[in-house]
Amino acid sequence: MSPRDDIPDLKSFDGDGEGSVQVHDSEDIGLDVGGARVFSVYGKGGIGKSTTSSNLSAAFSLLGKRVLQIGCDPKHDSTFTLTGRLQETVIDILKQVNFHPEELRPEDYVTEGFNGVMCVEAGGPPAGTGCGGYVVGQTVKLLKQHHLLEDTDVVVFDVLGDVVCGGFAAPLQHADRALIVTANDFDSIYAMNRIIAAVQAKAVNYKVRLAGCVANRSRETNEVDRYCEAANFKRIAHMPDLDSIRRSRLKKRTLFEMDDAEDVVMARAEYIRLAETLWRSTGEPGLTPEPLTDRHIFELLGFD
Repeated sequence: MSPRDDIPDLKSFDGDGEGSVQVHDSEDIGLDVGGARVFSVYGKGGIGKSTTSSNLSAAFSLLGKRVLQIGCDPKHDSTFTLTGRLQETVIDILKQVNFHPEELRPEDYVTEGFNGVMCVEAGGPPAGTGCGGYVVGQTVKLLKQHHLLEDTDVVVFDVLGDVVCGGFAAPLQHADRALIVTANDFDSIYAMNRIIAAVQAKAVNYKVRLAGCVANRSRETNEVDRYCEAANFKRIAHMPDLDSIRRSRLKKRTLFEMDDAEDVVMARAEYIRLAETLWRSTGEPGLTPEPLTDRHIFELLGFD
């Protein structure tokens, strides 16, 4: 048996993939984000998706782009380094008006952050009580109704880490490119492999394609690079485990607002380069990696 013999042919999937039970909001299907280039940021829980998303949004803004970042996690901590505070979520604000969105104004749920980045926290239902995909759909609908997407160049979805959640899948219906944040360790790469399979399944029926991965909080990239070679994937950025990044979150700031220490300047340059790479990627064919079997990953990255 070859290493990938037990991976189903993703092109044969119907809808969202064989066995999919993702929840759709009937009013949300086909809701176009518009002319903006849309990037969804994925990775296992705690890998640094929000830090990556916020600094990436800041980098896009410094390249002259009009940016909107949407946090898709009930923790609603995606944008606080851009705004300096935890903002209320769309779902909580909708509750205040008994779910009558016509009563809301953009300023009720959108906060302007660093360098004009527009920040929204979708939030989510209490654990075990509903679908995060519905909340993402309602958030996009509100943004569309208030014409906030018409003058936006870049939308960054910062997506929660649960691969089986509707909140994970919903941004893929809008995204041009999916970016995966990983680290140079087995668990992060294992999660990345599952995310690749999920995105590939969505790509059968949606425009989303994979852009590549970021090796985050990692001194080395050898394990990530070994996986990428085996799966026909690509690392497009590397962010070492820097104390300055931890300090920036404690100060509720992006790296672009920190003092010009050598490591901070280096990290800023890497985020600018990543933003430029992602912007160009929407004009190029997306990556088409082949997710590995669990056995193959253990053989590839396992330790004696």
